Amino acid sequence: MGGGRIASSCLRQGRPRRPRRGGAAPRRLPPVLSPVCTARARPRAARRVPAPLLGSAAAGWPGGSPLGKAGPGPPLAAAGPAPAAALSEGPGPRARRRGCCAGRGAAGGCQAVGGLSDHVALGNEEWNPWEEDEKNELVASQQKYEANLKMIKNARSHLDQTSLRVQIWGKAAIGLYLWQHIIGGHLEPADVTAQWREGSQKAGKMYFSFITGPSVVPGYFSVEAENVVLVLNGREKAKITYATQWLHYAQTLIQTRKIQHVVVVLLGNEQCNNEWIQPYLKRNGGFVNLLFVTYDYALVNEEDIFQWPLGVATYRNFPVVEPSWSMLRDPRSYLCNFLGTVYKNSSRENLMEILKQDGLDKLCWIAAREQWQPQETNESFKNYQDALLQSDLTLCPVGINTECYRIYEACSYGSLPVIEDVMTSGDCGNSSVYHSAPLQLLKTMGAPFIFIKNWKELPAVLEKEKKMSLQEKIQRRKKLIEWYRNFKAWMRQKFINTLENSFLPSDKG
Repeated sequence: MGGGRIASSCLRQGRPRRPRRGGAAPRRLPPVLSPVCTARARPRAARRVPAPLLGSAAAGWPGGSPLGKAGPGPPLAAAGPAPAAALSEGPGPRARRRGCCAGRGAAGGCQAVGGLSDHVALGNEEWNPWEEDEKNELVASQQKYEANLKMIKNARSHLDQTSLRVQIWGKAAIGLYLWQHIIGGHLEPADVTAQWREGSQKAGKMYFSFITGPSVVPGYFSVEAENVVLVLNGREKAKITYATQWLHYAQTLIQTRKIQHVVVVLLGNEQCNNEWIQPYLKRNGGFVNLLFVTYDYALVNEEDIFQWPLGVATYRNFPVVEPSWSMLRDPRSYLCNFLGTVYKNSSRENLMEILKQDGLDKLCWIAAREQWQPQETNESFKNYQDALLQSDLTLCPVGINTECYRIYEACSYGSLPVIEDVMTSGDCGNSSVYHSAPLQLLKTMGAPFIFIKNWKELPAVLEKEKKMSLQEKIQRRKKLIEWYRNFKAWMRQKFINTLENSFLPSDKG
């Protein structure tokens, strides 16, 4: 058998070679490289990849492994993009100098190195003159990887410390005002009659999720956060009984360490009879960290009890209204409107009598009824929205409480509320921080409304309205709509800041 000498270290033993017919030089078959030579032919950095690079990286990488999947993955070559240091293309300079299996073929490559190749073949096949350099490079690469991994873990830890997951359980209609009108979140499905609706929203350091609907009942849904906002209805006895069931459920979760903090947003009693909620407050030995409550509750202190706006009638599906060009600039057909219930022996009867004087009712859109209707028909609801849109002023007489949905609904359409500024019977009144009841929250926020003490003042108000130019009315509408937008933004920020200050650890040493 003729031909060049091939080092035994570069071929598998027993590789057959057959001479050509006619005495021709024997045909050299392509050599099959041994695992040793194959390993030497790989680039230095790719030859030995530290185990953490193939597996443990996923544990500290946001969203999973940088190689594609979390946890110990497939070999590096099959796992997608890898660090550049580990995937240099082609053999490196030292691999080319190495001779055996360095890219020039076994027959020529091993012959060229002569005695050195024989030494390798006959002696220790694992001997590598660059072994120490490669070890140093691998150590440096591992140290760099560990430093990057530590940085990623620190970043994730900092993110976890400064982010709060808050789940809102909407079991009263004002929960929709909080979620859709104040926080600005959306719900899926859009169908308001759905048994289950949910949404999520990032705000400040908070990640809010919201659930609502008849199917949301204690113990039959996933509690997905350690911080819970519970929206309850405490307006009447039957509602309070249902609300306490939810509070007991939340208390059980606190006791079993399923959740850490509870905040209540309460549709309070219209006469501010909210004593039933007091034992649940943390200040009184309970577990509720914060209470946001509607109406002029005298125990509001801006520390753990806060006044919350009544908002629009979301139980009647009053929408989030986006102002249009025509809403701001078109002339309106009516000076004022009042669509509502006229109770016996109330100031609303006085209002109706005054409107009939001098034909003022002909200048306003008036639709009075004797009995309150909790639900609107499609026709009546459209008429109400049209009345707000087509009137410069919206008359807001007191009911059981001075604050009513009509105030906020009029603001949505740029119709200026004219409010009967008198206290109603009950326990509502000034608190330790507010001294302008009724409507102390709105007044504190500088609401640009018309406040009157008696409906006898209305004729003068309407007479002044007649003399206003369209341009003056346009400017007033812009001011009202802008104020209402800022009011909701302010309530949103106050709500978020209050939760952050209560839930997050203080930075003060």
